[in-house]
Amino acid sequence: MREFEVVLADDERERASRFVFPRDRHRFIRGRGILRAILGQYTQRPAAVQFVYEPQGKPRLRLGESDPPIRFNLAHSQGLAVYAFSRGREIGTDVEAIRSDVPDEGVAEQFFSSRELAEFRSLPPELRVEGFYLCWTRKEAYLKALGAGLTAPTVTFHVSLTPGRPETLQSADCSRWTLRSFRPCDGYAGAVVAEGRDWGLRLWDWNSASQ
Repeated sequence: MREFEVVLADDERERASRFVFPRDRHRFIRGRGILRAILGQYTQRPAAVQFVYEPQGKPRLRLGESDPPIRFNLAHSQGLAVYAFSRGREIGTDVEAIRSDVPDEGVAEQFFSSRELAEFRSLPPELRVEGFYLCWTRKEAYLKALGAGLTAPTVTFHVSLTPGRPETLQSADCSRWTLRSFRPCDGYAGAVVAEGRDWGLRLWDWNSASQ
């Protein structure tokens, strides 16, 4: 843990100190430390990684004139962190641990659009849990790509959620974005949204990449 904490900026250490539970504090420190390590590999300047923050809190890399135009986003759930990186494209990602005790129609009614809610209700019972998390992660990834969050209106755009069917995004600016889902490991759902159509999704595990 110490090797991650020493690379954090003062504002990150101060934020870490505000967590009540040590588990949450350690997850934040480890998550930011790994992010800085990966960004340092991209920029070849690990000691000079600095962040700026958009109005809604989305972090962005402060780039020097010779740095590649790296964009990134991160998400975490139940001890698993996901990092998404792109070159010159806005990007957003989300990951959620799939829990059968969470999804219910009341939550769906609050956050899903009318089209999504109808699709959710049409699913057979055995697919509803997965469908819920496909919808949630896809919506969150899109909002994070925009630099917003679930405080922004979530019923003004639509994503598909039926397991086994292609992922789709319908919004006023959907021609700008591509949505893709992925499974980081068993028991989790993930999604990424990035600008453009001409990109591919490649996945790495931090542990194996860092050895």
